Amino acid sequence: MKRLSVFFAALLMMVSVSAVKAQKLAHANIAEVLNAMPEMKKAQEQLEALSKVKQAEIVKLQQAFQTKVEAYQKGGKQDAAKEAELQKEGENIQKMGQTAQKDIADKQETLFAPIDKKLQAAVDAVAKAKGLEYIFDANGQALVYKGGADVTADIKKQLGL
Repeated sequence: MKRLSVFFAALLMMVSVSAVKAQKLAHANIAEVLNAMPEMKKAQEQLEALSKVKQAEIVKLQQAFQTKVEAYQKGGKQDAAKEAELQKEGENIQKMGQTAQKDIADKQETLFAPIDKKLQAAVDAVAKAKGLEYIFDANGQALVYKGGADVTADIKKQLGL
C-alpha cells in the first residue's frame, strides 16, 4: 500500500511538472513600451502643465497669505477676529492644495485610461497570436524568473511603434 501511494505521489509530481512546462510564458518590458508611446508623452506633458498651473496658483495664494500674516504680526495688536480670519484663510489654502492634487489625479486617470486600454489590447493580441498563456512585466515585482520569450518588440509592433 505504501509503494502505491509513493507511486501516485511521483506520478502526480511528473504530471504537475509537465503541466507547468506546457504553459507558454513570456515577458515584456511594459515601461519601455509605455515610454515609446506618443500618447504617453502627450499625457505626461499635459499633467506636468496642469501641475505647474495648480502649483503656481497655490504658491501665489500662500505668498499673499504670508504677507497678511506678517502685516498682522507687525501691527502688534492681538485681534481674535483677525486671527480667526487668517486661520480660516490658511485652512482654505490647504483645502485648495488638496483639491489641486485630486484634480491632477483625476486628470491622470482620464488621460491614462485610453492608453492602458490600448496597451492591454496589444498585449492580448500578441499573447493570442503567439499562443501565450501568461506575459509577465519584466519590471514587475512578481517576476521571479526572467525566462521565456521577450515579446516587448511584438507589443510595440502591434501598437505601430
